[in-house]
Amino acid sequence: MDDPGGRSPKENDHDRDMKPATSILRPKEIQRIMTDEGTRLLHNNHNNNHHHPRHHEDWDREPAHEGPCNHGTFSPRPTFHKDRGSNASAEAARTFGDSFDGNVNGHTTGLVQRLLGDAAREGSVNSSDGAGTTRWPVIRQDIKHQKSIWSWFRGDLAAALTMASFYLPMSLSYASNLGEIPPINGLYAFIFNPLVYAFLGSSSRMVVGPEAAGSLLLGTIVRSGVDSGQFSDDDDINHARVAGVVTGLAGGMILIAGLARLGFLDNVLSRPFLRGFISAIGVVILVDQLIPEMGLKQRAREVGGVHHGSTLQKLGFLVMNVQYSHRLTWVVSLSAFVVIMVCRELKKRLQPRYPNIAYIPDRFVVVVLSAVLTWRFRWDKQGLSILGDVKAGTGSSFPFHWPLKTSHMDFIRQALSTSFLIATLGFFESSVAAKSLAGFESRSDGLQGMSLSANRELVALGVANLVGGCFMALPAFGGYGRSKVNASTGGKTPMSSILLSLITVLCVLYLLPYFHYLPRAVLSAMISVVAWSLIEEAPHEILFFYRLGGWSELILMFLIFTATILYSLSLGIAIGVGLSLIMVIRHSTRSRIQILGRIPGTREFENAEEHPEAVEFIEGCLIVKIPEPLTFANTGDLKNRLKRLERHGATAVHPGSPQVRSSENNRNIIFDVHGVTSIDGSGVQELAEIVTAYRDRGVRVFFCRVPSERSMVFQRFKKSGIVDNCGGMKYFVPSVDQALRMSELESLSE
Repeated sequence: MDDPGGRSPKENDHDRDMKPATSILRPKEIQRIMTDEGTRLLHNNHNNNHHHPRHHEDWDREPAHEGPCNHGTFSPRPTFHKDRGSNASAEAARTFGDSFDGNVNGHTTGLVQRLLGDAAREGSVNSSDGAGTTRWPVIRQDIKHQKSIWSWFRGDLAAALTMASFYLPMSLSYASNLGEIPPINGLYAFIFNPLVYAFLGSSSRMVVGPEAAGSLLLGTIVRSGVDSGQFSDDDDINHARVAGVVTGLAGGMILIAGLARLGFLDNVLSRPFLRGFISAIGVVILVDQLIPEMGLKQRAREVGGVHHGSTLQKLGFLVMNVQYSHRLTWVVSLSAFVVIMVCRELKKRLQPRYPNIAYIPDRFVVVVLSAVLTWRFRWDKQGLSILGDVKAGTGSSFPFHWPLKTSHMDFIRQALSTSFLIATLGFFESSVAAKSLAGFESRSDGLQGMSLSANRELVALGVANLVGGCFMALPAFGGYGRSKVNASTGGKTPMSSILLSLITVLCVLYLLPYFHYLPRAVLSAMISVVAWSLIEEAPHEILFFYRLGGWSELILMFLIFTATILYSLSLGIAIGVGLSLIMVIRHSTRSRIQILGRIPGTREFENAEEHPEAVEFIEGCLIVKIPEPLTFANTGDLKNRLKRLERHGATAVHPGSPQVRSSENNRNIIFDVHGVTSIDGSGVQELAEIVTAYRDRGVRVFFCRVPSERSMVFQRFKKSGIVDNCGGMKYFVPSVDQALRMSELESLSE
């Protein structure tokens, strides 16, 4: 029996066998559906033309006639005429992209439901706002995006709370123990710097904050001012102002570098330099913190000169004065260090199986527990040094002070070189962290479409530290460890940095009194854990370069490490930067031309210096490959190296060695310039002089695999006269083999 819509049982069975509607259909399936439905409609129109005209709403009710016909899928569809009635006129007025209710004569067609899938089922196609099929993908993406935003916010909030529990106590440690400034100024570095970077930075998961190295370098400036008598040891206001000057100078330098688009400089310093210096900083911090951890800070002041001594001198002080150590202080610091290290190792081992273990704030628990125990048992009365009142020296919670005043010129002159070192080290460390986080940001569950930009990073870090300097905060840059905690605990967008800033503001406004009984020994122990993490990666790096045979990298690491430990941080950085620049200049100025030989029985050519036994030389020809762009830097020694190839057949030969190659083998010079993707004016001038000298000696010069005639390289060849000096375009050929054949023809024609 036919259904009320006038459809046959065969059509009903066909509809029951159809697959469920889905939002994604395969292209072949869509094509088959459209073919079936379109052909059926056209066949109905064919019957109507043979029998009697019917209205368009009746075309869908009769099955296609049996037997072949000449109707195809892409045949013209029947047109609607205005005399069909108002309904026909309304249907004819609809165009692609308008709202379609999916109904033909009161029921949803299988074609619409199968093609639109979720859109037809969820009622978005015939929505009241007039959204059509062209707007549906946008609407559906917005729905998914709204769901993602809420899930991202929950993850960012969890990450911000986790980071606050870990790193807010750490910022107090950096400020009081390393930076020699009021502890609250360490918290300022987690208020303004992450907030600014969240809006300007290009890494969505990197979190900006104070680092041990920058805080330690700041502390050297503060101690220098104390030793020179510019301010007293307990002058918190001037200590904070020095911090503002150093941070502001570092931010200004980085901002200028970003505006000058000097982001490419992050590739200048090598990985061995960074590893050697960071490992040395870890050792320096570890030894420095042993003094307050053993309760010898007052003894060091009495002896004098300890804070400015080298690491070896501080070790000597510790050995000579161990009998003066305070037992309760070193017991508390050692206990905190052991507990944090054990929890850290347990997290590392258990996190692959239990990911949520990363949310446990072990360091925050240690801080709270130590403060409670100190308050309960009055350890501060027994000689244990505590943090005391945490407040700004000016009385305001967020004091603003422009750091680059003319009245601060004495501070500025003293801090200029150190600020440059802080800016350099901070930018490179941030660059390493941002590049390492690229794996997290490439996942589909995070914020997509943000590409890392070194210049934008410079601007973001510069503005962040310039703003932080106005509030006398510690220098703050991106850190890999902190950013990895953010990514692993749910942080997916810059909102985690904004939430961290808001949490820190609440901490400054309402929670500072609860830090009063926090033992300084516990803060030192937390810094020691950070120092240990800086050192523990060094053995892996050393073993890697040892297996690789990278002796130059190992020597560089050793020199930087030794200079930093034996003398000072400044000397270690100076040696590292100097050696890295020398290596870069040496690499860029070295010419890498090669003499090629042919593999016997083939038309392929290889470097004859690397495989002299596997190639054969062509009599009367010298084949030279230039595998790099030519600039003023690497063309200065090009003539001398070509002479070595002519005389000795190799570049790695002493110039005073006896000649090996006969001058008869240099009658034809073939330059393979496939690697010359660019050439500057100095390079063109040098090459033109070489070609002219060869032609004056009667030597034929060929160029093969030259870039296209429209390229900048060829245009400079032409304008400089190289093409004319060679003898015209016939000496510019596509391959080395063709150049050899031309040289043979030229020799036979003489």
